[in-house]
Amino acid sequence: MKKLNSILPFLLSLMTAGWLNAQAADVPESVEAVFAAEWQTQKVLDVEAALAKAQADLGLIPGWAAEEIAQKADTRYAPQDALAEEFRKVRHRMVALLNVWQRSLDKGAEQYMHFGATTVDIYDTVMVLQLRDASSLLIADLLELEDILIELARAHKDTVMIGRTLGQHALPITFGKKVSTWLGENRRNIERLQAVRAKLDRSAILKGAVGSYLGLGDKGIELERAFASHLGMAEPYPDDWHGARDLFAEYALMLAIISRSYGRIGNELFLLQMTDIGETEEVRAKTAVGSSTMPHKKNPSKSEALIHYSRIVPRTAEILLDDMVNVFERDNTSRSNRVLEEISTDAADMLDTARQLLGNLKVNKQAMAANIEKTNGLILAQRVTFALAEELGKTNANDRMHKLAVQARDQGVSLRNALEQDPQLSGYFTAVQLDQLFDASSYTGLAAEQVEAVIAYCLARRAQNAR
Repeated sequence: MKKLNSILPFLLSLMTAGWLNAQAADVPESVEAVFAAEWQTQKVLDVEAALAKAQADLGLIPGWAAEEIAQKADTRYAPQDALAEEFRKVRHRMVALLNVWQRSLDKGAEQYMHFGATTVDIYDTVMVLQLRDASSLLIADLLELEDILIELARAHKDTVMIGRTLGQHALPITFGKKVSTWLGENRRNIERLQAVRAKLDRSAILKGAVGSYLGLGDKGIELERAFASHLGMAEPYPDDWHGARDLFAEYALMLAIISRSYGRIGNELFLLQMTDIGETEEVRAKTAVGSSTMPHKKNPSKSEALIHYSRIVPRTAEILLDDMVNVFERDNTSRSNRVLEEISTDAADMLDTARQLLGNLKVNKQAMAANIEKTNGLILAQRVTFALAEELGKTNANDRMHKLAVQARDQGVSLRNALEQDPQLSGYFTAVQLDQLFDASSYTGLAAEQVEAVIAYCLARRAQNAR
């Protein structure tokens, strides 16, 4: 129910934008359910019903037959056990379904079902519908994560920590600033996946056995458009994309990019949880055991899982990228459908893991403050250099501070102590000025403003997309 509540605002926004009709808003509560056998069967029946309605609209089959087909387009008339039994006989999934389903059709309507269509068009369109449903659910997950990241960034926009470059202490930042980079990347991923979903919406296909509308009559192009309309989809692409599979590859590659984004977050939180850093911590159940032989350990699991997903999702996407290379007009690529299911469910599991990790993340402000002091003030050498530049000039100030920083490091004293002991440089500052210069919490640039700017941008883009 939580999943359904989180996706309803998104679906309503799509309906307002004309992307969905009321029928298409009927989306399962999970990506796994989207690919369940019974849901797929229902999608096949929906597609067959849309075909019959479109053909009736154009006078290609009787209206009464289309009505009978549409009324019986329900899995009650094609139960899974009967389909399995029939498949064992005919070894063809479409024929098995049609054989079982036609037993429930009256008045001879079975003579007009699947009229002129080819199996690959039906199952291509079914896969498009499934991916459209899956992408809706994944976008809803990303929107929920956007809310979590907004809350986390805003709560810690002033929480000072050390910024690191090449693994070394560099300059002070805030944890909120760090989170804002995750937030901005997540927003771009939302819009990337929305763009793919818009292409899926144009990908209903009804072009016949070799993609030239043979078997569908002279009104084949018009029929395909009406067919898509009855499914609540946009006007289809005019080309026969069955052999290209580029859209399925693009969908997979978008999930690969998203997985890399969350792999980056997972990797960073994995490192920040190290005993030697300790700036963040995953909240684990009190009964969780870190090690069978080392009771003191609190091993990160969710951040490690995100790293794992960032490896397997791109590898899976490669298979779908390879599937773009096919033979002649309509090579049979249906086996890749299993890969599309796998990559979709992996992506959903990954985003659920990210929600649990980020929604319950513990931020250790004390550890962050302590880590800032590990370099004895050396991280503020830049700030002191800028202050000295007013007296000595930038180049001279930079040379003097470089030598002073090396001296402080070699002698094992703080940068402030080294400065205070320098006969010339110490004369440029009062004790109050040094207190200000060596206060890391006041040297974070525009980090707080940056956090608010990223949040405002994300909220504005969300509102714009919802219109």
